[in-house]
Amino acid sequence: MTVANTDPLSDTDKRLLSMIQTGVPIVQRPFARLGEPLGLTEAEVIERITALKRDGIIRQISAIFDTRSIGYASSLVAARCDAAREEAAAAVISAHPGVSHNYKRNHDFNIWFTLAVPPTSRFGLEKAVDILQRLSGAQSMRLLPTLKLYKIGVQLDIEGSIEPATKSMAAFTAKDQAGGAPVTRDEVRFIREMQRDLPVEPEPFAGACEALGVSCAGLAAMAAEMRAQGKMRRFSAVLNHRQAGFAANAMGVWPVDPARPDLDAIGEKMAAFRAVSHCYRRPTYPDWPYSLFTMVHGRTGEECEAVLAEISRETGVTGYRALYSTKEWKKTRVVYFDRAIEDWEAAHAGEA
Repeated sequence: MTVANTDPLSDTDKRLLSMIQTGVPIVQRPFARLGEPLGLTEAEVIERITALKRDGIIRQISAIFDTRSIGYASSLVAARCDAAREEAAAAVISAHPGVSHNYKRNHDFNIWFTLAVPPTSRFGLEKAVDILQRLSGAQSMRLLPTLKLYKIGVQLDIEGSIEPATKSMAAFTAKDQAGGAPVTRDEVRFIREMQRDLPVEPEPFAGACEALGVSCAGLAAMAAEMRAQGKMRRFSAVLNHRQAGFAANAMGVWPVDPARPDLDAIGEKMAAFRAVSHCYRRPTYPDWPYSLFTMVHGRTGEECEAVLAEISRETGVTGYRALYSTKEWKKTRVVYFDRAIEDWEAAHAGEA
């Protein structure tokens, strides 16, 4: 597990991190633009971002696409695995190119991972999970796909100026998602270029513009269209939570009867909390009665617990569990429209 950064960030670095979490402008010289409200030169912004990446506080700067809206199938998966096999099982699971997050959590379902497969997948989600269960030796796996998205969008309060239980507008919800139209060839080319980590240099979009045969203004117009369609959420920095000082993350799971007519209203109330970065409705099972999920990031476990307690108080939902990640086996970005998943499926065709 990554150790949290202990060096204090300057106020200027905190403001810069707050800005680039929200968005990095797609212009010819974005770092010069970012420096203007901070009173920094382009060179100073580049120097600071380079240092923040070197220190592991910034994971990546790139486009963030909506998996479902670009035709991928994805799901959270909970695995129950014997403790003696955890490491080996996690390694098998993490080896799948479509697994972007893989954590150990404090529950009998002790391995939690996200899996995404492209529209061209020969296996699909269910068969891929079946194969991973056999290969890993997990006792059981439960597919927990998103049935309703209430909110997604991490915005860490780096400057420490906002109370964790403060309310805010959801960054991205189900209404923002695309209607399911397949991506075009040009959109696939755009995704392949813009999912790359942005070079920290004066004209970082030059390579993407050259590859796509467009000006920077043309690239920005393509990005705006992808956002309008719900296929791209934003172009921004993704931070390493622990390195940025947010050492705890609690997955709050809530036992709300799926038949309750106010289920969606409860989910929307939960999503309104600023400290909640992800909020979903997911399926239940006889051994998993939790229909609503809220991801909360905090500087301490106590901070996370306080937010969950306030959510419980406001919604009236009790009996919730807080599942903490106690080990990070994998955290990366899915590389969309890449051959790696195709190659993995070909290598495991005999397992299907």
